[in-house]
Amino acid sequence: MEQTFNLNDIVEMKKQHPCGTNRWRIIRLGMDIRIKCEGCGHSVMIPRREFTKKLKRVLERAE
Repeated sequence: MEQTFNLNDIVEMKKQHPCGTNRWRIIRLGMDIRIKCEGCGHSVMIPRREFTKKLKRVLERAE
């Protein structure tokens, strides 16, 4: 089951962020994916393979 995601999509990860939210915006795509927490603004860069494993679902699609 391959999920598709694009730049600026809002996604939900399997684990919640320590700040209490579970909404992340994809701000960079490539071999590594950078996601930014919608709650506190913290951003993390994780390898694409790890990201696809930890992704739960896409909440909102970018226009």
